[in-house]
Amino acid sequence: MDSSDLINIELPNSLFIIMVGMGLSLRLQDFKGAALAAWSLTFGSLMQVSALPIFAYCLAALLSLSPAMTVGLVLIAACPGGTTSNLFAFLGRGDVALSILLTVIASLVTIITLPVFVSYTMGAVLDASAMIELPVLRTIATLILIVLLPVMIGMVLRVKFPTLAEKAESGMSVFGFLVLMAVIIAIAVDAGSEIIPMLKEAGLAAALLNLGGIILGLAGGRLLGLTPAQAFTVAVELGIKNGALGVTVALTLLENTQMSVAAAVYSVFMFGFGLLMIAYGRLTIRP
Repeated sequence: MDSSDLINIELPNSLFIIMVGMGLSLRLQDFKGAALAAWSLTFGSLMQVSALPIFAYCLAALLSLSPAMTVGLVLIAACPGGTTSNLFAFLGRGDVALSILLTVIASLVTIITLPVFVSYTMGAVLDASAMIELPVLRTIATLILIVLLPVMIGMVLRVKFPTLAEKAESGMSVFGFLVLMAVIIAIAVDAGSEIIPMLKEAGLAAALLNLGGIILGLAGGRLLGLTPAQAFTVAVELGIKNGALGVTVALTLLENTQMSVAAAVYSVFMFGFGLLMIAYGRLTIRP
């Protein structure tokens, strides 16, 4: 199988499986306590679906990124948290129920907000000759098929086959990581000799976006009165993104390898920052 087959066929299929895995981790009763914490839920959701994409756009302008890199940075910022964020919140002693609920809300809302932010960014930074038209309705339909539908399937499977669901759930984060690594390699192969300049350009921006999201969650949450566990959880949700979704949109809907680089590079950085976040949480949050 060549890299184009991996990108166009296996990536969407793999993302579907990953999102089923997220559904396997969800139970309605998990949401009751988190739903009562309305302020932390509101703050975390607004940071994910609006503040972080805006921050990414401003960061790209400040760093004078190329148009393709700017779109890619906004794209990954507009993506919801992935299943891995729930695991990182758990390992770092965060509020796991809040993490799950924030992931679900962002996954639903970004079906609309992701096309809006990406379309606006492309209109702002691409000239007429280089303009790429994001198929908004197709994007929404695709996100429903690879985000909403598989999550619902996973939740139903958990109810029908709880034992099997618990066993399958544990392997989904590993599977997601392996998929991302395979996609990153495929992107590097497709980019060829251009990969080093693109990595140099995207590396600093991806790291600053990741770090900025974590700071927004931690500092902003504490300033607004969230508990240490709640602020930590929001920071994890802002820092750990669904990189597979970002790469999927860039490669299959926008059909642009350069725009996928920022999402791919961010996905590598987020695991490093995520490990640091786990250490921070275990040192500062009481069990």
